[in-house]
Amino acid sequence: MRLDPLPPLSLYVHLPWCVRKCPYCDFNSHAARGIVPEERYVDALLADLAVDAATIGGRVVRTIFVGGGTPSLFRAESIARLLTGVRERLALADDAEITLEANPGTVELDRFRGFRQAGINRLSIGIQSFDDDKLQALGRIHGRTEALAAADAARAGGFENFNLDLMYGLPRQDAEQALADVTTALSQQPTHMSAYQLTLEPNTPFYREPPPLPGEQTMEAIQDAVTGTLAARGYRQYEVSAYARAGHECRHNRNYWEFGDYLGIGAGAHAKISQADRVIRTAKTRHPDAYMRAVGGGGVVAEERRLARDDLIGEFMLNALRLHDGFPAELFAARTGLSLEQIDRPRSAAREKGLLADERGSLRPTELGRRFLNDLIALFLPDQPRT
Repeated sequence: MRLDPLPPLSLYVHLPWCVRKCPYCDFNSHAARGIVPEERYVDALLADLAVDAATIGGRVVRTIFVGGGTPSLFRAESIARLLTGVRERLALADDAEITLEANPGTVELDRFRGFRQAGINRLSIGIQSFDDDKLQALGRIHGRTEALAAADAARAGGFENFNLDLMYGLPRQDAEQALADVTTALSQQPTHMSAYQLTLEPNTPFYREPPPLPGEQTMEAIQDAVTGTLAARGYRQYEVSAYARAGHECRHNRNYWEFGDYLGIGAGAHAKISQADRVIRTAKTRHPDAYMRAVGGGGVVAEERRLARDDLIGEFMLNALRLHDGFPAELFAARTGLSLEQIDRPRSAAREKGLLADERGSLRPTELGRRFLNDLIALFLPDQPRT
């Protein structure tokens, strides 16, 4: 394989603390007990970044995403110090998209203004629902009033570009309730909406004791109501769960889906970095305390592996086929260093099953392929042992 030029580069920063762990959440997040050690953690992040920055040869970073946990727990001064340190260590594009995740239960207008002054230019607010009963069932710390106030604070704080996260398929939810959430979210005029189905992930309380979720027919009605309403209001679906007004797609997430590169700093953060002849994935130490200790001792990387050919094919398709419009065929070669001939067999099988449209130099899921996306992606994954 040979990668020339290298893919676009992003930076992911993980701030792992939240007020309370939600029962559906399987992210690397930890309920804050006492005072969050912001200063010590930012020191660790910048020390971690200094090591990683030395490996990328001055490549320009085009997007930053500060995720969690609940990053809006941090003071604006800490975020400002973090971004100043990032600029000192990396070449950051002049028009870089810099996103910070926020939850309504941690919102204050002055804090949002501070984030904007610190250099954050995009917010992603975890609303999930505007229904108090549904929010209580999800274990959220905010209610409808706080959710509406968060969107108001985003605009008043100077954010012209912000995303609202919604979940659907909630316990005992029907299509009318899901539509009410979408309609309320649209009234806040976000530039971007994420709408995704609640799933029961292993190692979560919801997985161990499942709540009463909607049945299949109700879920179909909910999905139709959500996607149809967003489309009618000018929000184009460009990925499985992502909808945007023209010109407001999330550039950071799009880089993931197009198999771009990204550095990852923070507890449990993952990275994908391409070199001329290889693609490397790394993961950092997961627990915040262990991470902060490990940074000082040089042992912060918990896992590192070079992607083999089958890994490259599978991971590229796992991401790129999530895009509503698919991808140009030449992107596969550009991101993996492999030839299209190496996917001839699964490509042909996907076409024959009606899951993949393969025309005019691009590959995209058909309507059937989007409905059965897991089946489409599975065709490109390495063969699994059969029992």
